[in-house]
Amino acid sequence: MSAEAAERTLAQKNKELVAEFMEVFSTGDVEKILSYLSDSATWWVGGTIEGISGTKNKEEFGEMLAGLSTLTVTGAIRLTPHAWTAEGDRVAVETESYSELTNGRVYNNLYHFAFEVRDGLIQSVKEFLDTEHTRAIFLAA
Repeated sequence: MSAEAAERTLAQKNKELVAEFMEVFSTGDVEKILSYLSDSATWWVGGTIEGISGTKNKEEFGEMLAGLSTLTVTGAIRLTPHAWTAEGDRVAVETESYSELTNGRVYNNLYHFAFEVRDGLIQSVKEFLDTEHTRAIFLAA
């Protein structure tokens, strides 16, 4: 197999892993979600939303997910990928979220995720989103 073909195969496997991760994420099963992340994984969220934005390690990310699940009617935020770019160990995906919250609001946001995958596990994630929508839906009085 040529180096170019091997690179395409790796990118495809990583894209499939991220797609599967998004399906699991949409269930709200925190333990299963975390099983896709390496022990040293980091998750960064853009903006300045207290408790959400910034870099979290795997344990902190799990705690954030557990807290978010208590705010949603179904215990999860559904992620629907729309457009993909995958090259080597990097997978970028434009995604839409949807969840009905216990406060009666609907969370429906657009994201750009940049995943780094190595050895079949997610190593890092950068999450770009509409932070004003997130703040209005989750934190506004």
